[in-house]
Amino acid sequence: MADKLKLKVIMGSTRPNRTSEKLAPWVMAGIQADPTFDAELLDLRNYTMPFYDEAITPSQVKDGAYNNETVRDWAKKIGEADAILVITPEYDHGVPAVLKNAFDHIFTEWNKKPIGFVAYGSAGGARSVEHLRQIAVELQMAPVRVAVHITAPWELMDEKRDFKEGSLTKFEGPLKGLLEQLAWWGKALKTARSAS
Repeated sequence: MADKLKLKVIMGSTRPNRTSEKLAPWVMAGIQADPTFDAELLDLRNYTMPFYDEAITPSQVKDGAYNNETVRDWAKKIGEADAILVITPEYDHGVPAVLKNAFDHIFTEWNKKPIGFVAYGSAGGARSVEHLRQIAVELQMAPVRVAVHITAPWELMDEKRDFKEGSLTKFEGPLKGLLEQLAWWGKALKTARSAS
């Protein structure tokens, strides 16, 4: 359907054996059950950007003319989005460096779009999400209220580090709520962007 919202789902870790890679199929299945979205999974391993070191701030870059080719590719993908969903761990009470770097490299492509989070860690990724919400506001995004917080995901996994059958069932309600909020804000902000 042409009127579907384009949702970009970002895996916020690039580590070997990352939990985001195990969560992504579950998240994508939840999204695919919702007719509102046309979703695409973005893996930061496919966008190897240098640590941000540009002479001018991304807010001053016009028409996606970033210096680095990979950054331009990243900007194009984010520019296509009507909404963003990030699957993120929490590292040392904060955001993974590779994810923060991906936010820092571009600017206008993030603007006036909703963003939501599926997070995990010893505190359910809550501190990472709070940090990301502040970053999102600075990027002129609209972070939604509902998030999915998976506490101690390693306890939900088997010896192969796969999620045990039914271990994520209790998070289906929060995921549905998150997607409902992304849909509402996604439609509202898409209409507002097209009118400006």
